[in-house]
Amino acid sequence: MVRVENCSRETVIISQGKMANNPWTRLRGLIGVRNLPEGDGIVIEPCRGVHCMFMSIPIDVIYVDKQHRVIALDRAMQPWAVGKIYGASRYVVEAPAGTIERTRTEVGDQLKLTQPSIG
Repeated sequence: MVRVENCSRETVIISQGKMANNPWTRLRGLIGVRNLPEGDGIVIEPCRGVHCMFMSIPIDVIYVDKQHRVIALDRAMQPWAVGKIYGASRYVVEAPAGTIERTRTEVGDQLKLTQPSIG
């Protein structure tokens, strides 16, 4: 599990997300997900751009640089949409549509990723 906090706004973007950091999990992403409850989501690393091919739900996408600063936002990306490429992006956070607004996330915000240790 991964947790993503917006330190600038003192809000939680993802409370119980997944990490996609190998070729298979990065390729799969949220394909096949039909319901994404508030607090769920995925962090894809490395990632400079996303697509919503074969997806069935809209998602919010937050592009983040290596200092964990938000560099771009895509609100409610629709299925089959293709986003821009951001060369400075280190990873993206994909969350339910409406998450950006709910958490008041803006470009320049500082994020924090935490993964509980196993064992």
